[in-house]
Amino acid sequence: MLLPCVLRELSRCSSLSMHCSRVLRLQQKLQPSERGLQTQAQEFIARRIGLRWKPQTRGIKNRSNKRGSQEDEWKSKNKTVLTYIAAAGVGMIGISYASVPLYRLYCQASGLGGTAVAGHDADQVATMTPVKDRIIKITFNADTHASMQWNFRPQQSEIYVVPGETALAFYRARNPTDKPVIGISTYNVVPFDAGQYFNKIQCFCFEEQRLNPKEEVDMPVFFYIDPEFDEDPRMARVDTITLSYTFFEAKEGQPLPPLPGYSYK
Repeated sequence: MLLPCVLRELSRCSSLSMHCSRVLRLQQKLQPSERGLQTQAQEFIARRIGLRWKPQTRGIKNRSNKRGSQEDEWKSKNKTVLTYIAAAGVGMIGISYASVPLYRLYCQASGLGGTAVAGHDADQVATMTPVKDRIIKITFNADTHASMQWNFRPQQSEIYVVPGETALAFYRARNPTDKPVIGISTYNVVPFDAGQYFNKIQCFCFEEQRLNPKEEVDMPVFFYIDPEFDEDPRMARVDTITLSYTFFEAKEGQPLPPLPGYSYK
């Protein structure tokens, strides 16, 4: 009598085991909205095989809390990155507006970056001795910024000078528009190392230039090459110097401060 009972129980357990396998496969396919049915199936199986049922909620809660914490951390990091990007953008805009006049003032005072030195010693000009056997060709270039509507060009393509000798050149500017336009220029010298020896006595680049509608003017540049140019080993093979100007449109009422060591007349 005992053996048939055991066989019946084993058959029932085998049937339950197959049923459990089917349910487990089914619960893997359940969507989040069907989690309730999944829990009921697990409870039913546990009771049929005589186990005590206890819902598994701790892991789900922990995963949910961890996911929420990660999302908050990501949001905080994203806000910080966006703040830095916005601040950098504002700073770059401010720098772009101030870069032209600040760079102009710094380079004019120091002769750095191929910028000719603004200002001069009248006694030095009067007493300097030209280096007659060192002939230098000076070429001229003119450009305008994309927003500047002037026509701007040099009046001569090149001239020849010697260190210690003054020279005069001209540029011509025309305002083809129907409104007054104020221009301000930056300039540099190529090769850059020659900038410290290129001295300007008089130049339209020292101040803003205002042209009325359709007005055309000649702009002089009075300059000299310092005699020490001939003594610099770096200048030994330099026989051509290019003076280049670029005009930008300036806002009215925003004049540049005077250059260090130079007084306007």
